[in-house]
Amino acid sequence: MSTVRRRGRAVVATLCVTIAMALATPAPAALPPEVGTSPTSTVLSVPAHAHWVWINDPSFDHMIDGRAHLIDGDTGRYLGVLSTGYSYTHLVLARDGKLIYSPEIYFSRGTRGTRTDVVTIYDAATLKVVDEVPIPPKRVSDIPTTGNAGLTDDDRFLVIYNFTPSQSVSVVDTASRKFVGEIETPGCALAFPSGARTFFAMCADGSLLSVELDDTGRAQSQSRTAPLFDVAHDPVAERPVRVGDTWYFVSYDGRIHPVRRTADGYSADASWPLTTAAERTQGWRPGGLQQIAVHAGQNRLYVIMHQGGRDTHKDPGRSIWVYDLKSHHRVQQVATRHPTGSIKLSGDDHPLLFTIFEASSELDVYDGRTGRFLRTVTEAASSPMLLVTP
Repeated sequence: MSTVRRRGRAVVATLCVTIAMALATPAPAALPPEVGTSPTSTVLSVPAHAHWVWINDPSFDHMIDGRAHLIDGDTGRYLGVLSTGYSYTHLVLARDGKLIYSPEIYFSRGTRGTRTDVVTIYDAATLKVVDEVPIPPKRVSDIPTTGNAGLTDDDRFLVIYNFTPSQSVSVVDTASRKFVGEIETPGCALAFPSGARTFFAMCADGSLLSVELDDTGRAQSQSRTAPLFDVAHDPVAERPVRVGDTWYFVSYDGRIHPVRRTADGYSADASWPLTTAAERTQGWRPGGLQQIAVHAGQNRLYVIMHQGGRDTHKDPGRSIWVYDLKSHHRVQQVATRHPTGSIKLSGDDHPLLFTIFEASSELDVYDGRTGRFLRTVTEAASSPMLLVTP
C-alpha cells in the first residue's frame, strides 16, 4: 500500500474517533439568565418635572434619524428618547403635560422616495406613539427655530410653517386630530401663536402678518402691521421670546425690541440697548441659535453674548448677560463652561439655566438665579439645537 493511502486512512480514523468523542460528551448546562440586565421601561411623571429638559437633535451627521432627548436637570440622568425623522426641528409640548406633538418627515427609501409629512402625537408618560396626523409634504427644512411650529394658547390648533419656496402655514386640529387647512403667508415666514385663535409671521420688510383663526382652524382674517423693525440697518433675529402679551426680539447689533399684542393688533414699544457705547466698540453682541431666554416670574431676560462682527449673530458665546425687564439694567453675567449656542430656563421659582452648543454633545446646567455651575451632562446629543422645557 502506498504511503499516501496509509496516511489518508489514518486521517479518516482520527476524524471518526474525534466525532465519536464529541457525540459522547454531554452538552453543557444552559447558563442561568443574568438578573437585572433585561430591557426595562419607566412611566414618566405627568405633568413633567419643571427641571426636565428636551434636547432637540437634528442629527446633522445622519439627518434621517432626528431625535429628541429628555434629561433630568437635577441629576443629569437620561430619561428617554424619541425618534423624530428627517430634518427634524423641535417638539411642541401640550400645556397640560399629557401629550407631545412632533412635526416629522419620512421618505419611503430612507433618503429618497415618496415623502410623507406627519404630526406624530406621543404620550408624555410612556413616550409611545398615540396617533399620527398626515399633513401636506411642505414643512420647512431649515436650521431649527422656535417659529417652525407652535400651539395656540388654548392648545386647540397646531400651526406649522411651510416653505416650498412658497410660504404658508399648515393647521392641525388637536381635538379631532386632523389637518384642517393651509393658510398662505406670502413674503412672511414662521408662525408664532399669540392667542387662542391668533398667530403672527415675520415679513421681509420688518412688518408682522397677523392671522386670526375661526373655530374650525381656518383663516378668518389677516392683517399686516407697518414695518416694526429696521431690516436694512439693524435686522432682528427670528427667535423672539414671550412674556404674556409681549414678545422680545433682539437685533443683530444688540437692541431689544418689545412687541405687544393688543386688541387693535401688534404695536412696538421703545427699543433698548443691551450694551454700552464702550461695549459696542469692543464688539459685544448677541449670538447663537436660541440666543435669548426669559423667566417671567423673576422678570429676567438672558442673552448669549460674544465679541464679533455684525454678521456673527449665530456665533456662540462664553458669557450670558442677564437683564431686568423693567429697568432694562444688566444685573448679572454668567461665564459658561463651554461655548454656548442655545439657552433655556425652567419656569419654576428655583429655575435651572440650560446651555448647549450644536458642535458639542454636552449639556451644561446652572442655577438660574445665581449663575452657579451645577453639572455637565456628557454625550447628551449628537448635534443639539433647541431646548424645550415644560
